[in-house]
Amino acid sequence: MHLEFVDVAAESDVPAPRGLRVLVDGRAVALFRHGDAIVAFEDACPHAGAPLSEGVCKDGEVVCSWHGFRFDAATGACRLYAGAPPATPRVVKVEGGRVFVAK
Repeated sequence: MHLEFVDVAAESDVPAPRGLRVLVDGRAVALFRHGDAIVAFEDACPHAGAPLSEGVCKDGEVVCSWHGFRFDAATGACRLYAGAPPATPRVVKVEGGRVFVAK
């Protein structure tokens, strides 16, 4: 499968621990620093639709600013309770100091 990527930000624009909201083909995506990597998720918490980009990434989890739902920064899984909906991850690559997110 061939993925098309969109240049969305300079790597230096992604703050830590806060998120950065960017657009990919008109859809909001939240970028976060996770260790040495940049990760991306659809910018809507699956719990109540809050913008994940307003949250933070700490201790390996993206934390929603509205109700504190926590999502694994690597997978989007939510371990809050059995059956909790995951955050939707997006494929990211960083090249030449730029962040690219798959369409």
